[in-house]
Amino acid sequence: MIFYFSATGNTRWAARKVAQITGEKLYSIPDVVKSQYATLERDERIGFMFPIHGWRPPLFVRKFIGSLKLTACQHSDSLSAHYCYALCTAGDDIGLAMDYLNEDLATIGLHTHATFSLKMPNTYVGLPFMNVDTREVATEKRQQATALLQTYCGQIYDREHCVNRMYLSHWPWINSKILGSYFVNRLITDKPFHVEKQRCVKCGICANVCPTSNIEGGHGQIPVWKHNNSCLTCFACYHYCPHHAIEFGKQTRNKGQYFFR
Repeated sequence: MIFYFSATGNTRWAARKVAQITGEKLYSIPDVVKSQYATLERDERIGFMFPIHGWRPPLFVRKFIGSLKLTACQHSDSLSAHYCYALCTAGDDIGLAMDYLNEDLATIGLHTHATFSLKMPNTYVGLPFMNVDTREVATEKRQQATALLQTYCGQIYDREHCVNRMYLSHWPWINSKILGSYFVNRLITDKPFHVEKQRCVKCGICANVCPTSNIEGGHGQIPVWKHNNSCLTCFACYHYCPHHAIEFGKQTRNKGQYFFR
């Protein structure tokens, strides 16, 4: 089974590719978060796939793993004997994200046997100096990721152990521990989101794509953020808006949009 989280489609694309090769079922974490019990088939692989948020796994994913109840079927070995892997997508480096993941997995009796990362088009636009990649850079990243993912899929299919193919950066500890802490504590918020009403056509797309159902609205309604601390600042609402009517404070003015088509 493959548990995945995706906001703008990069990870969903990768998860579908892996599922095609391994023949295993895909579970979107927002869709199964309320039914956290699952029974593994004999020799079934366990995959976790997600984007990087602040050089860490998304809080939504970490909370899901912490409450996940996995059991091995009666004909299977112990839970820890199942091949477990993780694959993340990021605009660039991932820091110590997989260390955080394994800390979370340890609480439910798992650890990764292999870890992978893919550079994909950047989607974080919440800081003044950050924007989406140019079309040329985004295309190049997708082409390179497609070739690399083919290799990863083979290693996952063959259940290769002790494989760690990740781009950590030159300062993984600083990125994940210091900058990541600031990101989690200060930048994950829906307070700056607002709608430019003259551009909004009340299509309801933003509410539909929000992975945590944090937006009140729908067809014929102006979206309103709930401010209930469920926002991940994943920017799915911003990127999918067909009229660029959603802004994040002043940080997103004149910036681009991206989602995986």
